[in-house]
Amino acid sequence: MLVRSTPAEPRLWRSELRATLLLAYPLVLTNVTQGLIHATDVVLLGWVGPRTLAAGTLGVNLYTALLVFGMGLVTAAAPMLARELGARRYSVREVRRTARQAMWAAAAICVPMWLLLWHTEAILLALGQDPGLSADAANLVRTLQWGLLPALLFLVLRSFVSALEQPVWSLLVAAAAVVLNACLNYVLIFGKLGFPPLGLTGAGIGSSITNLFTFLALGLVLVRHRRFRRYRLFGRFWRADWSRFRDVWRLGLPIAVTLLLEVSIFNAAVFLIGLFGTAPLAAHAIAIQVAMLTFMVPLGLGQAVTVRVGLAFGRRDRAGIARAGWTSFALGVGFMAVMALFMLLAPRPLIYLFLDESAPANAPVIALAMTYVGIAAIFQVADGAQAVGAGMLRGLHDTTVPMMFAALGYWVVGLGVGLGLAFGLGWEGLGIWIGLAAGLAIVAVLMVSRWMMRERLGLVKLS
Repeated sequence: MLVRSTPAEPRLWRSELRATLLLAYPLVLTNVTQGLIHATDVVLLGWVGPRTLAAGTLGVNLYTALLVFGMGLVTAAAPMLARELGARRYSVREVRRTARQAMWAAAAICVPMWLLLWHTEAILLALGQDPGLSADAANLVRTLQWGLLPALLFLVLRSFVSALEQPVWSLLVAAAAVVLNACLNYVLIFGKLGFPPLGLTGAGIGSSITNLFTFLALGLVLVRHRRFRRYRLFGRFWRADWSRFRDVWRLGLPIAVTLLLEVSIFNAAVFLIGLFGTAPLAAHAIAIQVAMLTFMVPLGLGQAVTVRVGLAFGRRDRAGIARAGWTSFALGVGFMAVMALFMLLAPRPLIYLFLDESAPANAPVIALAMTYVGIAAIFQVADGAQAVGAGMLRGLHDTTVPMMFAALGYWVVGLGVGLGLAFGLGWEGLGIWIGLAAGLAIVAVLMVSRWMMRERLGLVKLS
């Protein structure tokens, strides 16, 4: 049974706030930089034209759905590492076992995902998408897909340095990756420095090289830096550890399904909006990029709170669990409230980053993007609450019920409302976006309610 800490004092809350901010800000900035990589791709493809942007959106959304599933699987490393280090601060062998088997899991899941992505065109055609856009999207994905494995391996290494409360290293690597990705994609998309203009194919090549760079660079840090090299993460990497491999899958699979349910409802929105034409699809691509960039902050706080709650869980500190959870929750929801206000008051500068407002062909896209960004502003607080709430529960190794919440909120409420408004009432893309907002709100309420009932549900008891 967990031991009770003394009643929380202001000093303990201030200490938790400092610890959370020190852990969260590199994770947040790392997420922002990774979001900037995809946003840069969207901006560059938007410069080529709305049709190229629409095709790129189709391909990237299919790729992202599988990437996020893999991310969820390897995310299991974070709470596992945090709980181990909370119980035994200087544990080496158990930490190494978890990190290695998370990398094994990443390699295992990539094989079926590569097979699916190779048939992107057939999948998009089966979903009723435009044949020309589907063919162009496939050209992007067939080069982009090879960056999937290094991207997942980088995420495992990032979980490792985060559990050791040294996430600044992943931030430095990700920041360098933003610059590298922008340069590579500009050269390859438009054909600079003697390279032929490769368009969408060039975007995929550039992003894959960037993902490989992030893994190799952070891996080099772990091998060379004395703070990390004693763990010997890559030593005898080929040795199987099936019991820990199963542990990663047991905890990570519900996380993967939860994240897939969330991201796939947004991807389904892409395919549904694509049925209404190129202009709505391009407008959706812009609005979703704006929303995704703000989401990087509560996502980072959700990753930080998983570690902070996991550490308190490992040392059997009930009061510490509560302080860790509510501190990150307040930060995440507060930030998203500010972003919602900004998006409502000043949407045009955000949209003009992606499209030339003086071009007549862009006028219908800009008008629709204004509407979509307005709806995105409305669901900002709910999006932040569900992201941090999920991270709080993961710190307690609670992943199966949150997965069910995601299925109910996104695919029953969100999709049901979206389809009814879009096709039943003829609201088209606006109806889809309102459905997304409704689904996020339901999931947020369910996640936070479960956290508040954690004692009654026995989530803080040792198994």
